Parts: sequence; C-alpha cells; structure tokens
Amino acid sequence: MSRRACLLAAALWWPVMAFADAPLLAQPAGSGDVPATSWQVLGLPQQASSATRFSVVTLDGERVLRVEAQAGYGNLVHPLPGHPSARHLRWRWRVDRSNPAADLRRRDADDNPLKVCALFDLPIEAVPFVERQLLRLARLRTGQKLPAASVCYVWDAQLPAGTVLDNIYSRRVRMIVLRGAEAGLRSWHAEQRDVRADFLRLFADEASTVPPLLGIGIAGDADNTLGHSVGHIGGITLD
Repeated sequence: MSRRACLLAAALWWPVMAFADAPLLAQPAGSGDVPATSWQVLGLPQQASSATRFSVVTLDGERVLRVEAQAGYGNLVHPLPGHPSARHLRWRWRVDRSNPAADLRRRDADDNPLKVCALFDLPIEAVPFVERQLLRLARLRTGQKLPAASVCYVWDAQLPAGTVLDNIYSRRVRMIVLRGAEAGLRSWHAEQRDVRADFLRLFADEASTVPPLLGIGIAGDADNTLGHSVGHIGGITLD
C-alpha cells in the first residue's frame, strides 16, 4: 500500500461487518476482561505500530472499557445495520493519562487518548472529486467499505472544548472537541449528542439529509507521538 493510501486508511479505518440479531448497540464491557463480541478490534493492514489495547476493568464499582495506547493505534467498532433513525448517542468517559505531545492539528502528532465516532453511509457521489478518488483507492487497497463520512467526538488536551476541525489526513473525518485540559484527569464526564444534527452541521457542504449509520467506533492512539495514554468509557447507548 502506498504511504498516502495508508495514511488515508488510518483516518478512515472503520470497517463495517454484519452481526445478525444483535441489539442496536451492545455494551462493550462483556462477561470477561475483553470487549463483547459485538465489538471488533481493528487496526491497519500491515500495521507496524503496536495495537491499542481495549480491555474491560472494574472502576468505581462499574465494569467499563479501558483504552490504552502505548505508541500504538487501534479502533473498536460496533457495526450497525444501516440504521436510519438512531440519533441520540450517550456515554461516560474519563482520561487517566493524557499524552501532552499529541496535537490534532499536526500530522506528526495526530494522536488523542479517547475518541467516539459515528460512522455514516454517505453516498460516494456526494464526496468532492479528489477526495472521492482517494477514498476509492483506500477502499480498494484495504478491501473494506471505509465510511465516506465520520463524526468524531474527541478528548484533547491541546484544544478548548467546542473546537471543530477536520482530521489532518482526511476531511472524511470531522471532529468536535468535547473535553480538554479543563476537564482534568480521573474524573467522569457524561455526554449526550444528537449525531444526526452534528452530521448536518459538520457535513453541510456535502449533504442536506442524513445518511444511515454504519457503526459506532471507539478509539485512542499514540502511534505518531510514540506516547502513552489511558482512558475509560462506560454506559454507551444509542437510540
């Protein structure tokens, strides 16, 4: 895979798989110390860095998902069957160890400790021409239908809450900073987002209607900075 296609795939790497008779969004905390089988741990083709570690732990009396990135990269994805009406995404999260070298505005520092993403089945015809060709190339090289539009909610220590920005490698991923340095460490924060409204806000230049959801993703990475971060997520629901 060319370096450009690999970097694009890193930004978009949310392959979608089908699970028959699964609930809309199962809790990632399964019965053991690994995520429930409805969630898939995914990396990159021929990934050189270590994988982000997703595990289930008990914290403050609750079983939650632990996301630890040690100079690594990875995603945890829950596929959805093209659900057209789900809109309210809720979760609780905290960062226990931040990565001070991370900066989403720089290619060499494009890492963050926690990210929750809604993946949309935007028709490829709506994507601008150059980005459309890059997306087609990335899909061809990975063999996966990478989503054409993702709305990601991030925890970032460098940017103030409310910041909106594109992924440094691809505008197919657009982000909203929900929590930052002001949130502090080791403190739980609850979120509720209207993912449909956020999609229309972030992708207003390409779409006037909301396409179906393909999946929900959770991620944390430190492969660009070779740093170390730890965070936790619990109580994630979608309706």
